[in-house]
Amino acid sequence: MRILGINAYHGDASAALVADGQLVAAIEEERFNRIKHWAGFPGESVRYCLNFAGLTIEDIDHVAISFDPRANLRRRIGFVMSQRPSISAIWSRVKRQGRVVGLRAQLAEACGCSEADIRAPIHRVEHHLAHVYSAFHVSPFEEAAILSVDGMGDFVSTLTARGRGVECEVFNRTYYPHSLGFLYNAVTLYLGFPAYGDEYKVMGLAPYGKPTYLDLFRRIVFPKGDGFELNMEYFTHHKRGISMTWENGAPIVAPFHSDRLERELGPAREPRSEVTERHQDIAASLQAVTEEILFHLLVRLHERTRSDRVCIAGGVAMNSVANGKVTLNTPFKEVYVPGGAADNGTSFGAAFYVWHKILGKPRDFILDHAYWGWEASERACLDAIRAADLPHDAMEEEAMLDRVASALCEGMIVGWFCERMEFGARALGNRSLLADPRRADMRDVINLKIKFREKFRPFAPSILEERVAEYFEIDAPSPFMEKVFQVKVDKRAVIPAVTHVDGSGRLQTVSRRTNPRYWALIKRFEEKTGVPVLLNTSLNENEPIVRTPQEAISCFLRTRMDALVLGNHFVTRREGDRAVD
Repeated sequence: MRILGINAYHGDASAALVADGQLVAAIEEERFNRIKHWAGFPGESVRYCLNFAGLTIEDIDHVAISFDPRANLRRRIGFVMSQRPSISAIWSRVKRQGRVVGLRAQLAEACGCSEADIRAPIHRVEHHLAHVYSAFHVSPFEEAAILSVDGMGDFVSTLTARGRGVECEVFNRTYYPHSLGFLYNAVTLYLGFPAYGDEYKVMGLAPYGKPTYLDLFRRIVFPKGDGFELNMEYFTHHKRGISMTWENGAPIVAPFHSDRLERELGPAREPRSEVTERHQDIAASLQAVTEEILFHLLVRLHERTRSDRVCIAGGVAMNSVANGKVTLNTPFKEVYVPGGAADNGTSFGAAFYVWHKILGKPRDFILDHAYWGWEASERACLDAIRAADLPHDAMEEEAMLDRVASALCEGMIVGWFCERMEFGARALGNRSLLADPRRADMRDVINLKIKFREKFRPFAPSILEERVAEYFEIDAPSPFMEKVFQVKVDKRAVIPAVTHVDGSGRLQTVSRRTNPRYWALIKRFEEKTGVPVLLNTSLNENEPIVRTPQEAISCFLRTRMDALVLGNHFVTRREGDRAVD
């Protein structure tokens, strides 16, 4: 039984293939077209999933998409009747829904066949139910509370539920226009970070400030019953809608805060202008109120479920700072956040919804790693190196591990490209840029010479999963780099390059079982230094994470990284070469 899952016309368009209850492949469209957060139809992703499994679209038994225009229809009609939003806002929504109605034709075009060749029924899965099935139903828990929270999907921003086995009992929905994701997005735009997905920059900025505006933010968003509400006097989206365009597939969102917000917080920051103490304090206040609302939702959810475990998904679940504090601020003892917690993961969430809810099949899969994407052969790596005419050494595994670990000890920055690409926003050891976490200046070096990004943004520590308790205040797995924990005080000077200004680190725990090569590299580094940690950031430069050997080499040549590992080849620069300025 083969199920093709699709996330289309949301940010991070993606596709996934589930066969007999097992995830087989998953990938985002941005990795092919090189446009961050692509929001169109994921044709290349669909073709990859089919090709990887040796299938054609005719072999697919079911197709699932994580968007249902019919969901919560009475609520939608009631909102239009009571609020009377602008015609342009209504028309924008109608056009988007029309794209999904024509899904069969788009799928046929992507697969180079006729609509008649697609025999599989198409299931439209409510957006937040796709999030639910992307979290609990692939978690290691037999029973758990579930929280799905994001910007908006199918007129809902937040959903709470309980999962038992294959069953899912929905408790509460928070409807448009109230949205914690919209709040964070609106203030991100106000703070002068205009790109879709820039919320993580505000999260990284927050520890530099103090929550001096917290009382104001508590008037902007506040708990209500099992949910929360926004004070709509600070926003415009309920009247004008949110102006989102997909220029070449990259989502662009126009600011939607009201004049009142600027009267009380001051003028909005212009992009690329100086980040001041006021901006830092606003970021800190936003993060603090977001955590308060999340913890309120979780405490009320625990009162209802009395479960020790919770699964969290949705765009707001990308707030790794909040995720790391859940067990400290709520009664929950275990937290599962899947790889692809944002809209990208709804592709496999929709597929598992069909598998469990529609087909009634049992659970037999745990998502414990993210390596579901495209892979380059050794021949492809070698051909790309030769085409670029770069010096390289082919090496056996042990020699490669030793050479890379030694290079890192010498202060070199090394690109690390191997095996199947990660699904989701994080590089987790297969498309990574690696460095020595002991060097206090390494964060600034990478930010300024390779990433060309804001200096306040932190880098992540990858640590052997069996050594977490020695370096962090909480001993818990974090395979998807989805939680921020405090670094132990006596270890902060040991790994300063991956310790943020507030003493925290967004760690990735590395398992010998799920990524033996990356685990072995960290282990070899530990043998040389006594430190079982590497600085890990994504192998890219203001672009989606690289997919192919050619893209990795291009990134290598235009930045100032010192070496690049492509499969079993250690690549260096030609004598006298330098990065392109």
